[in-house]
Amino acid sequence: MSNALSMYRTIKRLGIPDSNIILMLADDVSCNPRNKFPASVYGDAGRKLDLYGDNIEVDYRGYEVTVENFIRVLTGRHPPSLPRSKRLLTDANSNIFIYMTGHGGNEFLKFQDNEEISAFDVADAFEQMWRGKRYNEIFFMADTCQANSMYSKLYSPNILATGSSLVGENSYSYANDQDIGVAVIDSFTHYILEFMEGVGKTGKQSMKDLFDAFDPVKINSHPGVRSDLFKRPLEETLITDFFGGVARVDVVDSESEESSSLSLEEDQVETVERNTTQDDRRTSTSREHENRLPSTSTTGREDWKARAARTWGAVGVVLGLVGAVVVRSTS
Repeated sequence: MSNALSMYRTIKRLGIPDSNIILMLADDVSCNPRNKFPASVYGDAGRKLDLYGDNIEVDYRGYEVTVENFIRVLTGRHPPSLPRSKRLLTDANSNIFIYMTGHGGNEFLKFQDNEEISAFDVADAFEQMWRGKRYNEIFFMADTCQANSMYSKLYSPNILATGSSLVGENSYSYANDQDIGVAVIDSFTHYILEFMEGVGKTGKQSMKDLFDAFDPVKINSHPGVRSDLFKRPLEETLITDFFGGVARVDVVDSESEESSSLSLEEDQVETVERNTTQDDRRTSTSREHENRLPSTSTTGREDWKARAARTWGAVGVVLGLVGAVVVRSTS
């Protein structure tokens, strides 16, 4: 559970609000009788930071963390009664970060030891998202044994994926807490978080920088990356495109905007002229100019100011006992 909560904390630190994050947790650790520190979850043996503090919003917990609900979150197929806070409200301009962790194997990941999601299920869900215009780009990350197999069946465009271990290879924990007798965080996630601590809200580190930082010797497994479905060069893709919540703005030239408005106006006037009689043309054209020119010179400028800023944000989705976190960027 600390894997998912640590990733959740990093996403929020970089500016993504809870309204853009769907957090799914088995949530069976903080109050487990074996936990000597009730209502607390730590990601290191030194217990420096309580990941299960006051500032956490779990969207799906316990029995709600199922394969069905996970697929419904991705595809948006919910009953009308489901509140907006449990929905992934994305569109064709959204960048989504999806993080999954738990027990797994070759092309499957367990959900609370009750059921499994397969690599085919994930691939088909992403395809439904693409066809439904629910994303612009996806960054998919899995931390489990044989994790790289979870992205092996993906076939939809604009997806970048990484996993903690090769097919046939285990993923290992980073540190054990002797007081509770279990490992508190996995190695792959730990070293990713260590790298992410050096990334700020306006950081310029690229996805290539992140992947180059993978060290199989430290991680004790061989992380993989799949980028054949992803269009942008990794060195030009910022980490904050998926993890950050700072808006980017494209400034549109006002003269070009006004010229486009005038051209559209002229086309509309010509259409009116073609559809009126010869006797009414001059009157119709004059009325069109009287009605439209003032909005171009004054109100049009104000409208341009409102349209000139094209912004993107970020959203996260999916954590579970599986822990899943999904983060989105929207316009």
